[in-house]
Amino acid sequence: MAKKSIADVDVKGRKVLMRVDFNVPLDENCSVTDDRRVRMAIPSIKSVIDRGGRLILCSHLGRPEPGQDNSKESLKPAADVLGSLLGCSVKFATDTVGPDATSKVADLKDGEILVLENLRFEKGEKKGDTNFAGKLAAFADIYCNDAFGTCHRTDASMVAVPQAMSGKPRVVGFLVDKEIKYLSDTITKPARPFVAILGGAKVSDKINVIRNLLSICDKVLIGGAMAYTFSLAKGGKVGKSRVEKDKVELAKELIQVGGDKLVLPLDTHCGDDFKSTCNKVVVNAGEIPDNFEGLDIGPKTSKLYAELVASAKTVVWNGPMGVFEMAPFDEGTRVVAEAIANSSAVSIIGGGDSAAAIQQLGFADRVSHVSTGGGASLSMLEGEKFAAVELLDEA
Repeated sequence: MAKKSIADVDVKGRKVLMRVDFNVPLDENCSVTDDRRVRMAIPSIKSVIDRGGRLILCSHLGRPEPGQDNSKESLKPAADVLGSLLGCSVKFATDTVGPDATSKVADLKDGEILVLENLRFEKGEKKGDTNFAGKLAAFADIYCNDAFGTCHRTDASMVAVPQAMSGKPRVVGFLVDKEIKYLSDTITKPARPFVAILGGAKVSDKINVIRNLLSICDKVLIGGAMAYTFSLAKGGKVGKSRVEKDKVELAKELIQVGGDKLVLPLDTHCGDDFKSTCNKVVVNAGEIPDNFEGLDIGPKTSKLYAELVASAKTVVWNGPMGVFEMAPFDEGTRVVAEAIANSSAVSIIGGGDSAAAIQQLGFADRVSHVSTGGGASLSMLEGEKFAAVELLDEA
């Protein structure tokens, strides 16, 4: 799936439209509370401006309703943060394809950056409107996709814009290039043993991921609340644990298909209330008392999973093992994360809660790759093809 990257094209004196993911969290004063997504885009941004390109950045932020007062979801705070991080002036257009954007695009000089206002202020963005896409496409000579977090979507800026720019260079940024390398190429040809660890609340969220990984992995380890639906499928007692009763038959099917590849918890750390000060007990899997709920994998499971990770050559992790935000039910997630950090395997951490957990626990710099896209990384683990990536130029 290797694609031509922004480093492969001559940008000197040319306008580059780069789709980035500046969907950053803002506080009540519209200040950016976490600039990680802006920082992650900087290598691609610098590649363009350092070589004399004229850079136009576009992104969505939040879920604004076109035509409403969306001032609290403006991209201006993200543009200001980018300017601070780069130590240079970053221009900002108060619209997306309107007169201010058109004028400022025309005035761009070599090495300058312009951030367009929130794409989703325009109704054509979510609808994949070709008229809106055509206006965006007309701004630039080169298209660059560096927004992995939205690669699984078909918004205008992701698909219709590069389609409208057919015949012009259409490339990936360094961030998307790295995501493809790890989430697609590594998984297509993994070093073995290949171990996947899947957690989170719902089997239904990860049915296709589990099915796909069972077909390519040596072991698929299950944790999180989804384990209790599997436990119910095996006739176990789950107390007041979170389960999907309508997915029990599906869990039975996955147990049958998975055989000894599918590894379920041996024990469970339970509480009689959803708080750290509750009464606690560790029981064998499938033996949760009526007034308790499972909140984490138990110590025997943590030890087993750590041993399986230690023997692996490729590890993919998506989803915490328990309530990782609340001690002592963060222990299973911590043990698994530490085992991955200590492993010599190629280690890929899916986005969302897994990325948050590995950051929170301080192991992010000891793994091979932390994905920037929760939904997108899940879709790629399912084996899904992305139109937003497929139509870009082959390397």
